[in-house]
Amino acid sequence: MMDHDLWDRPIEVAIESGDHFKSIRNSREAVAYLMTCWPKRGGESFTIAKRVCMDAVEGRSNASAAEVAFRLAARDAGILR
Repeated sequence: MMDHDLWDRPIEVAIESGDHFKSIRNSREAVAYLMTCWPKRGGESFTIAKRVCMDAVEGRSNASAAEVAFRLAARDAGILR
């Protein structure tokens, strides 16, 4: 994993009906979470977060943009701690 992909602050999201939380620390973890654990796929913020995080993983976007997009999507999905 590349250090330049680490986010300034981990983003904590609710899992398992909100009883537990997971820290997402970089774009790669965000993509994995978006693809496997996201409560409701679809919607503008989900689509943007998925694209921006994928771009960051592949070096076409920066980690800060991915962090912001993921945070907004998590807030919109109601899982941001």
